[in-house]
Amino acid sequence: MSDNFEREPGMVNLSDLIIYRPQMQSFAELLVAVAEAARDGARFIKYDVKPEYIDTPKRWQTEIERVFSLGPRYLGQRAPGKQS
Repeated sequence: MSDNFEREPGMVNLSDLIIYRPQMQSFAELLVAVAEAARDGARFIKYDVKPEYIDTPKRWQTEIERVFSLGPRYLGQRAPGKQS
């Protein structure tokens, strides 16, 4: 991954995405960071903290998992090596 958030190979902690991007001000911005982590090679995400943004939904874990599984598609990009 580009920002080297991995403590274990393929694993990214949600807290690291939040801590190392202090400019994020919303849950929507966090979702972009989650999708970027997946795009950059993270295979697993650990929910070690609850995001404390004002727009964090009650079912925040489900939303993060959905975006993580979409990865680059959430960002509007094609996955590397995929043909359309």
